[in-house]
Amino acid sequence: MKKTNLLSSVEKQGQVVTQIITFINGTKKTIRGIITSTIEQSQYTKFNTADGRMVLINDANVLCIEVFKEE
Repeated sequence: MKKTNLLSSVEKQGQVVTQIITFINGTKKTIRGIITSTIEQSQYTKFNTADGRMVLINDANVLCIEVFKEE
């Protein structure tokens, strides 16, 4: 079955980005090499990174996400 691209606004920053995720408890996590075309959102946001990792994040725990284009 073909996956529908929901055209994440993050893709406007480029094909590969860095995100700084701030969680509700104040913890920050920087994730580099996020392939924007792989971002899927559901109960968890899921994406792949350029180094082969798959990351799942529970949206209920996220306060803010900063997105930076990688060059």
